[in-house]
Amino acid sequence: MVSPRGAPRARHTDMTPPGPLLPPFGVVVGVLLRLVVYLVAVLYSYAEQLFLKKDDNKIKKQDKPAICDLHCCKDVPVRNGLIGQKPPSINPERLKDFGEEDYLNGDVKTWEMKIVSRNEELLRDALSCIPQPSSRTSLASCNKLIRFEDISAAAFKIQCGVQKTPCMYSRLSKQYGMDIYLKKEFLQYTGSVKERGVLYLLMSLPQEQQRKGVIVALDSNFSMAVAYHAAELRVPVFVIVPTGTAPARARLCRDYGAMVISYGATAKDSQLHARRLAQENGYLYLEEEDSAVYLAGLGTVGLEMYEQVPKLDAVIFPAGGHCGLLAGSAAALKHLNPHISVIGVESESFPVLQQSLKAGHPTEDQACNNHHFYGDVSGVCFGSNSLQLTGKLVDKVVAVREEDILISMLRLLEYERATVDAEGAIALAALVAGKLPELKGKRVAVVICSGNLELYLLQQCIARALTLDNRVCRFSLVISDCPGDMSKLLEILAREEARVLDIKQERTFVTSELFTVEVTCTVETRDKLHTSQLRNALLERYPRTAWTER
Repeated sequence: MVSPRGAPRARHTDMTPPGPLLPPFGVVVGVLLRLVVYLVAVLYSYAEQLFLKKDDNKIKKQDKPAICDLHCCKDVPVRNGLIGQKPPSINPERLKDFGEEDYLNGDVKTWEMKIVSRNEELLRDALSCIPQPSSRTSLASCNKLIRFEDISAAAFKIQCGVQKTPCMYSRLSKQYGMDIYLKKEFLQYTGSVKERGVLYLLMSLPQEQQRKGVIVALDSNFSMAVAYHAAELRVPVFVIVPTGTAPARARLCRDYGAMVISYGATAKDSQLHARRLAQENGYLYLEEEDSAVYLAGLGTVGLEMYEQVPKLDAVIFPAGGHCGLLAGSAAALKHLNPHISVIGVESESFPVLQQSLKAGHPTEDQACNNHHFYGDVSGVCFGSNSLQLTGKLVDKVVAVREEDILISMLRLLEYERATVDAEGAIALAALVAGKLPELKGKRVAVVICSGNLELYLLQQCIARALTLDNRVCRFSLVISDCPGDMSKLLEILAREEARVLDIKQERTFVTSELFTVEVTCTVETRDKLHTSQLRNALLERYPRTAWTER
């Protein structure tokens, strides 16, 4: 029986011989691409090793933390100091032998921060004025005016080590008829603007000098800034102060990490001792001078204010003998906008800057007051570099009275809740005294540069300022020593809403008739008008009332 599908077909057999066995085209391309990538990676790694080897001569310790890492932390506000760490104290056994690394148990750590930009080349001339430790033991002034590029490089290098302080609109604006913005440099960690110049100065020192250490004299804002930032950078630091220095100031320097030594009865004795120790041990003796590096650091204040307050018309700075802040900031502001008026303010008691500008060279004012209240405002003019910048760039220098400075301190305490010293309040004092009427209706920035006022001076300054502002007054009168007469006097004071601060009665040493008592009252009033009303009311009832003049 035949199958319905029919007979099976014969299969066709290909008798062609097989060709060569080749991989697919895509596999070949993939292998070639991997080979190319590998070769590129090898060449890049080799070039990177050559580059690192070339820079190894400049930066020897690549594993050390960068300065910005010590001062900054992500996701938190920028602040001064080590985060969660305290700089180790320096306790050498013998001062003259200090500087060797074994005395610090290997704790001396030095590094430098490299600026990979064009500003590094622009700063070479400024940094060249820093002396080498083998030739000099103090910073000499560099007789070259700073440039805007120097200030920009300084701002980049110190941005993680100092606060970018606010420049805020002031509540005093309406009272003085202008838009006042206060640059609050007293908020720096040591309470002074000097930190900017000091940090840039220390970061620019050679590594060998950083290992040996630095030494300063006196208990000024400059010394405290050196003590703090040198300890932060792991640079050994010594502060020589007179024996009469306030214990609180010396304790602050110790807390910052410096070794504080009391020597000599005067500031001159401390300075001579510091210089001698620097020569014997190879320390770098630092004092506030107008080197280009220091001025560039201070000039970053002007750079920040220009960024923070648009359309500025004028900026007011403290001046005096130490006019580095005025000179450095003027260089930045005039470069950014030549139409901004830059004004300096100094004290009438010692117009050092005005005398130096008139003479054409730095002069020493013999009337300088050494009282700690004035701080650096009463210092002598310390260099021709600052003087040249001031004469070239500053539009005006005015002088104010001591009374104006005290009232300025009172205004800042009342309206801004800011406790500042004379150096910090002197710039605002020019507006308080009405020395700048041409600024009415304009936008003005005022630098509040220092807030290191000692407690015993604070009470005296506030009491004196209230008296000068006609808000505390004293009067004497004679009343009958009979029951009820004192209550009548107190009724008048209560009716006039005067607050009695003190009241004294004198019965023995009285030159008037018998059975009388001389009463001396100290009262607080609201303002000058209120004081005048109280005076008229008392004179109406007691015609022989005597008022104590200020």
